[in-house]
Amino acid sequence: LCLSCRAFFWLVSLLLSSLIWFIAVKASDPHDEPLQKGLLIFGVMFSVLLQEAFRFLYYKLLRKAIEGLVALSEDGCSPISIQQMAYVAGVGFGLMSGAFSMINLLADALGPGTVGIYGDSQLYFLTSAFMTMVLIFLHTFWGILFFHGCENRRWWEIAAVVVMHLAVSASSFCNPVYVGSLVPSYVLMAVAATWAYLLSGGSAQNVRRFLLCKS
Repeated sequence: LCLSCRAFFWLVSLLLSSLIWFIAVKASDPHDEPLQKGLLIFGVMFSVLLQEAFRFLYYKLLRKAIEGLVALSEDGCSPISIQQMAYVAGVGFGLMSGAFSMINLLADALGPGTVGIYGDSQLYFLTSAFMTMVLIFLHTFWGILFFHGCENRRWWEIAAVVVMHLAVSASSFCNPVYVGSLVPSYVLMAVAATWAYLLSGGSAQNVRRFLLCKS
């Protein structure tokens, strides 16, 4: 339920950002290429900020739900922690984002033309698949970082999530030079994964035990 609700919140943020971008494009001159490019950049950045705003609204909703569960429980404890909800919410956000990325990719694959003709990059589908994968992981890690920042009022953690999200989205403007988007995205994923792991109680000792198959 938590996962599906988070996916719904992402869909609402996508709908609102798409509507605003559509209105801006229709109200502008379609033959003004610099303006259209500027509107595209504005649409991407606005969409990121709107997604993070809905992430915060969803956190507030979950916080109210946990308070209700605590009030109803016999031992005064919630059956699920905010950290677990953060993980599930992040997965829901990432899966829905990845699903829409794949839908757009499949739409390009269906035609009417074929990517690679007239000098287009042959790596389009492969790099798109890798980009979709990294976004799913990133949204999962960002959910953990964002919720931890909200819980502990560490606003710089929330700001870090927003900046990383903006950076990954902005890197897509480097395409079709795919190295310019994939490499920074995977570097940020490694940073976010390590950060989320440490905030979740992980340690280097636990990693060593896992690699050595020790209990």
